[in-house]
Amino acid sequence: LKSILNVIDNSGGVRAECIRVCNQPGRGIASLGNEIVVVIKSVRDSHIAKVRKGEVHRAVVVRTKKEVQRVDGRSVRFDDNACVLVQKGTKNPVGTRVLGVVANELRRFGWMRILQ
Repeated sequence: LKSILNVIDNSGGVRAECIRVCNQPGRGIASLGNEIVVVIKSVRDSHIAKVRKGEVHRAVVVRTKKEVQRVDGRSVRFDDNACVLVQKGTKNPVGTRVLGVVANELRRFGWMRILQ
């Protein structure tokens, strides 16, 4: 909670702050593929952005600094914490493109629209 994440889609958001981890009662730690609730802290260009500063959105964690153990024994970690904004109730992204690398573990959690 209260982590600052980079928004890596073209929805217009740049930085977002995590305020809630969904579907994890009693545990405030999000990992790859978890859905979180974020507040948009900064935007690119406010006149063309799909999101505004201060808005509350759902997002999916796609990169974490904390390493994640894969099934084959390898561990993966990234240089930053990043998320992709998604529409509430669906698994559709708000933006149309994902700008940067995302973890392959999203396949296990059903986030295929982000990986395309």
